[in-house]
Amino acid sequence: MRVLIAEDESLLARTLMAGLRREAMAVDLAPDGAAALERLAVTAYDVLILDRDLPIVHGDEVCRRLVESGSACRILMLTAARTLDDTVSGLGLGADDYLTKPFRLPELVARVRALHRRPAQTRPPVLTGAGIRLDPHTQRVSRDGRDIRLTRKEFAVLEILLIAQGGVVSAEHLLEKAWDEHADPFTNAVRITVHSLRRKLGDPPAIHTEIGSGYRLAP
Repeated sequence: MRVLIAEDESLLARTLMAGLRREAMAVDLAPDGAAALERLAVTAYDVLILDRDLPIVHGDEVCRRLVESGSACRILMLTAARTLDDTVSGLGLGADDYLTKPFRLPELVARVRALHRRPAQTRPPVLTGAGIRLDPHTQRVSRDGRDIRLTRKEFAVLEILLIAQGGVVSAEHLLEKAWDEHADPFTNAVRITVHSLRRKLGDPPAIHTEIGSGYRLAP
């Protein structure tokens, strides 16, 4: 999952980033509304965590532009305002969810995951394929009943491959969804991660390489 945090309070932003990365999410930061719009224009984020009171471009305007663009990115709006009118107006702008400050990180993580599930209504909460069982909520992975310990990147790559349901996923797509904006597009990180993931999943090989195209899970 790729998440953008648009938050001008640097301590809060970095706390959120660290917490979401522990949940195997790829996270980028934008310190103001203008920076958020720039990142949203070039990257297909799954969820935007949007502080309403952003400098330069207000959070309301960021929300309005993103909705008008037809983007599939889900919006979780954050604000210190607690009144019902504030909540109604935020949702009225097109935000998918609304969370008032202060809040607890586990609640925010649960809301982000719930928003990520919305576009794919038929996607099961627990993903399965090739004898593999992956639970995004508990971060547990097993194959044929054997528990497997994965790194955060390995977990993220496997989750993307399972969602594809046997379809070919390009290395570029994996890099975009499982790594952040600082990843070198010419890096071999995807190849190394897939190699390690194959080894941990064991035999028979669960991940096939389609030369020149990408990777897919075995049927």
